[in-house]
Amino acid sequence: MTTEPPPGSGGGEPPEDDPFRKRPPQQEPPQPPYGQGQPPSGAGQGSPYDAPHDPFGGGAGQPPPYGGGPYGGGPQGGDPYGGYPADPLAGMPPLADSGKRTLARIIDMILVFIVVTLLAWAFGVAQYTVDADDIEFGKTFGRELLAAILYVAYDTILTAKSGQTLGKKWLGMRVANLDNGSTPSAQTSLIRALVLWVPFAFCCACVWTAICGGWSFFDKPYKQGLHDKAAKTVVVSSR
Repeated sequence: MTTEPPPGSGGGEPPEDDPFRKRPPQQEPPQPPYGQGQPPSGAGQGSPYDAPHDPFGGGAGQPPPYGGGPYGGGPQGGDPYGGYPADPLAGMPPLADSGKRTLARIIDMILVFIVVTLLAWAFGVAQYTVDADDIEFGKTFGRELLAAILYVAYDTILTAKSGQTLGKKWLGMRVANLDNGSTPSAQTSLIRALVLWVPFAFCCACVWTAICGGWSFFDKPYKQGLHDKAAKTVVVSSR
């Protein structure tokens, strides 16, 4: 699996006041080459150190731009010779443990399930019979639709607000954009929630949740679930 960072999260630039947004490193102004700006050693006579030859073609006396050598390195703190890209996890907290992520997901499932059950009973769409001949399609679909809406809304709203569902908050972790460490936007959070919860509500239930979330146990190097990959997010420690 490639270690190249994925493209941007697609949810727009994070707000400047986001406390988790990674800041660009401070760059010091370039220093003039040795001898540049010094008075000449004599009239009509130059010093061999006044204007050194630039082997990179940047003009006499001008240092090559950072990372702009013949090997084409990037300007954002990666290998100046272009060998490796910058690590998107640099400056971010450590990745959350996959076991704790699973426990947080179970907590979220139980909390929302209680609400779904109560509302399904209130709207008359609860369906608990095990007799296939007695199952009413309308009630079954209504319960599934209600579950999908509540699970997606719960995950989207809380993740876009702070990066934390209740389960993640209690266990000390949060969702972050992989490219800049900020709290995911509402669009990114919605994509993540749809991939996780829609199959869960309508067809695959716990099987899909186990596959989607359990992917983080084997994914390298970012420990992403399938929903993280779709939204280009990671889960990191908040403690």
